[in-house]
Order: sequence, then structure tokens, then C-alpha cells
Amino acid sequence: MNTASEVALAAAREKFFSGMDLPEGLVPAPILRSWQRCAEQGLDAGNAILAEPMTASELRALQEQNETLRLLSRSELVSLRAEAKLTDSVVILTDAKGLVLDTAGSPEFAGRAAQVALRPGVAWSETSTGTNAIGTALAERRAIEVHGAEHFFEPHGILHCAASPIFDPYGKLAGVLDMSGHASAGHTHAMGLVRLAVEQIEHRFFNHAFDEMTVVRFHRSADLLGTAREGVLVFDGDRLVAGNRRALHLVGLDRKALRKATSEEIFAEASLSIERGELRSRNGERFFAAVTQPRATPLRVPGTVSREPRPRHDGPILSSEAQADLAKGIRLVNAEIPVLIAGETGAGKEVFARHLHAKTSRAGKPFIAINCAALPESLIEAELFGYEAGAFTGARKSGAKGLVQQAEGGILFLDEIGDMPLSLQSRLLRVLQDKEVSPLGGGSPQKTDFVPIAATNRDLQAMVEAGTFRADLYFRIAQYTITLQSLAELTDRPAVIEALWSQVAQHHGSLPKPVLDQLAAYHWPGNFRELVGSLRAIAALHDPGDTICVSALPQSPAPGPAIYTLTGDLDALSEAAMRRAVDQHRGNISAAARALKIDRSTLYRRLIWKGAGAAD
Repeated sequence: MNTASEVALAAAREKFFSGMDLPEGLVPAPILRSWQRCAEQGLDAGNAILAEPMTASELRALQEQNETLRLLSRSELVSLRAEAKLTDSVVILTDAKGLVLDTAGSPEFAGRAAQVALRPGVAWSETSTGTNAIGTALAERRAIEVHGAEHFFEPHGILHCAASPIFDPYGKLAGVLDMSGHASAGHTHAMGLVRLAVEQIEHRFFNHAFDEMTVVRFHRSADLLGTAREGVLVFDGDRLVAGNRRALHLVGLDRKALRKATSEEIFAEASLSIERGELRSRNGERFFAAVTQPRATPLRVPGTVSREPRPRHDGPILSSEAQADLAKGIRLVNAEIPVLIAGETGAGKEVFARHLHAKTSRAGKPFIAINCAALPESLIEAELFGYEAGAFTGARKSGAKGLVQQAEGGILFLDEIGDMPLSLQSRLLRVLQDKEVSPLGGGSPQKTDFVPIAATNRDLQAMVEAGTFRADLYFRIAQYTITLQSLAELTDRPAVIEALWSQVAQHHGSLPKPVLDQLAAYHWPGNFRELVGSLRAIAALHDPGDTICVSALPQSPAPGPAIYTLTGDLDALSEAAMRRAVDQHRGNISAAARALKIDRSTLYRRLIWKGAGAAD
């Protein structure tokens, strides 16, 4: 904020708090409305802020009540943590009432933020803490930035905050994602980052919850099907029951249409019977679409967990090199020897681990995956070890099993083990050594039976030498290391690509040799994740029987160091290519910009800010 703006803001505060006429035009309308609401509630901007945090047990109960939201948001908290550290900021996830659930980011700023109660267990609704991005985003039901003295309470003037509400598929507020830093620093891209992350979280709500309904995924661009930019609508019969903001915007509806509109009122086709193709809205606009019909629900015994294999098409298990490692891994797991799987991001470490599990004597038993980078320290014991009845306020009457006990008889998969904080490594080591779990609440130790498989894309030996990873934990989990080769290192790339193509495009026939050769010659910096995304895009852009030409490849992969042949020509670099890069790097804007060989600010300007408010 420049000096002139600060002077205008100071004048607005003086005018408002002295009881003069409303300072319309001097501050944004949402800020002024928030000030009015705060004043009407009797808040005094000059008073001390009374924001007492919850007790530890109350916080555990709150986090457990919002566990679904926290699980869906962890990837974004992890990816935004690095961005927040660069700008000396913190990322904050709250529930639908503005209660802080988790924070991540700069430890230095977190210490200063704690002085104004910006920490887990504190309420940041407007009624509690006045005008602020979290509370005002909830009140206005829209993304908002609050800078410096725009905050109602004077002590909050040190903050710059950008927040966006998170809506569940039914249009209800689920929580808020916020990025807060010091007001004196530049936060040009904070809102863009938050919007992008919330879009990813809201899209993830639709992954597995609607198997018994018709799910329509669509967009004006075929390249954006399958990404967080696609619109998603869910129909129970012909009745619209759920949808994301993108979809409602594309067809010109608002959240009030949920549970009221029908498929015939939205799309010209009365029956959503296509699997993949085009849909036309009532106003004549055409969309590329993929429709998933409801599937029959298998009969289950109450309380049991489905063990159906997850459909994955990432493919490293198809390479000859990985097949040789797989045979070794089977013998090791059957002998209960811990295995460490190393490899670059996107090399298919979890896919390999799941396939390994399916081939061992522990097949049919649980495969419990734990993202070590996302485990919040405040909940580590409850999540890993479980708790007894009455262990804390809000605990289930029967208690709960931890993740370790849920892996009984099977595999405990420790993903991203290199990103686990040192403070948590000692607790995990104790469980791996003793194979014994003591639930919270004074429960007696319980023996467990599982084989740990860990995965990392980092050099753990170098981390041990640097003192950032415990040597005793390393030797416990790395009794044998399997290193998965990157896609560029495989000697049988054409065979791997052909096998993957047969999985993702079952009705399209074989790839022409020139196309296969072009794909095989490309070095695929995003590994199997990037390859599978490209193959899916090719399949989506061609009908069965169409001739696929090299010129039709969605990102024209070619040999050499260039990630995209479009790179360097910003006028030709499409939004779809940028979106693919962001998706391939799990929302990490810096990594996506490096891959595209463009400046990070350029990517923000051309992608995130372009149409940022279209779906709000």
C-alpha cells in the first residue's frame, strides 16, 4: 500500500471512528460494511483483544470434527508452506466458524503472529476479532484481502491477510484458507495463491463421495478436463444435488440452484448418457465433458473397509527395471524387512508400494498411507496411536484406533518421510522399534503387526550428515533401498508408453509410430504423472478411430531440455499449458514457473489473476 493510500485509510478511520459520515470511497465497500457490523456489535477498536486459545484437548476435538477438511487441505498447506516461508508469512486453515485448525509457514512470522493470537484454537470470526480476512471472508462469503489499518482492531494493523472461503459440494461453508504476513512487506500474489489452493481443495471434495450418482465434469477447453479448473455437477437422478463454483459459473447458476434445478433445465440433452464427448447448455454453449454414471454399491458387512484396488495408471511397475526391483521387494516384505523406496517426484513410489503390497503375503490386509510431511504436531499422537474413551473433550465414546493400529497385519506406508519434522521422528522411531502402541488416555500398550515401507524424493543420507534427519530412524527404515528410475532413465520407454496408452485409452487403438517415437524421445521432467496427464489429454481430444498426428500432441513434447516447445513464446503459451504445469507440480507455483522457464510473477499475472474472480 503506497503512502497516498495509507493517508486515505487513516482519514477513513478517523472519519468512521469519530462518528462522522461514512467514509465511502475511501476504503473498499466490503471493508466498510465489516466496520459497520463490528461497530453494531459493540466492538471498540481501541480495546485489547480478548482471544483466548482453546485447551489442547478442546483443540484435538475441534480438529477431529473437521478431519475431512483437514485431510483435503493438507496438500495445499504443504505446498503453500514453502511459498509462505519465502514471504515471511503463515498459511492458516479454519473451520466454518473461523476457528483456526492448522497453520504452516514462516516460524519467524508465526512468533510475531502469536502476539495477536493468530494460532490454532483461536476464533477469527468478525464477532471475535473484528474486521480481518478470515472473518470477513466468512461474512461476505467471498475472497477478500485486508491490509494493515483496514483491520478493525488497531493491534491487527501489523498484518496483511488474504483469505478465501471453502465451500463443500453442497454449497455450504466448510472453512477458510488464509495467508497472513507483515503489512510492511509486499504480498502481491497472496490472493492468487489462496484462490488457486481453494480451487484445488474444493475440487478434491468430489473425488470419492458420489459413486452412486451421476457426475458430470466439463469445461470449454478439453485440456482442462480432469484438472481443478473443470466444472463438476452431481445429479441424483435428474436432480442437481452438488456442484463446484466453476461449474455453476459456467452454466450461469448460483448455489441456490442446488437441489432445485434438473439436468433438463441445465443441459439441452435430457439424458446424460455420454461417457466422454460434448454437452450443450440450454443457452447453446458447448462444453467438452466426461460423465460418470452411478455404479452399484457392493454388499458389505457393517464396519468393514472396502479393499477394492484403487484404479491407478501411473505405470512405473510396467518397466523392466521396476519389475526386477519388485521381485526383490516381495521377498523383503515377506521376510518383514523394512524397505525404503527412493525416487524423483512423479516416479510412482506409492504406486510401486501398493503393487508390492498386493503381491506379498500381506495382500488383502490393510495398506495405510501416511503423508509424513502433513502430520500436524498437535495431533500426531491421536492420529498415529489412537485414543481411549474420554481421552479428551469431544472424543468418541468408544475411543478410536490410530493409523498404526489400522495397518494391523498389513503395510504402513510412510510417504515423504524426508519431510517429517525432527520433533516427530523420535516418536515414530519408538513405534517402529517396539511395534507397540499406547493410545492416549492411559490405555495399556498394544502390540501391532505391520511392515513399514517408507518413500522419499530426498537424499536421506545427506540429511543424516547435516543433522536434519535422525540416523537411528534412517537405519530403521532403510534396511534395504529400492531406487525407482525416472521416466527419462528407462530403457524401455516405448513399451511403457504403449502399455499406459492401452490403460488410459482402451478404445483408441495403438499410437502411431511417429507419435510414439516423439513421446519416447521426450525427457518428461514430471515423470509418470506428466506422461499420464498428456496421454489422457490426447485421448480426450480424439475420438476412437481418429488418426493421431504429432502436431496434435497437447504440449508437443520433443527431445532436449525444453519443457514445452511453446516455452519462450508467451503469446502462444496457452492457459491450459500453464494449468497443466501447476497441476503437475501440485500447486507449487515456483516449481511450475521453473518448469515453464518463465518468471514466477509472469505466471501469476497471466494465469492466477486472469479471471480470478470468475467463479466467486
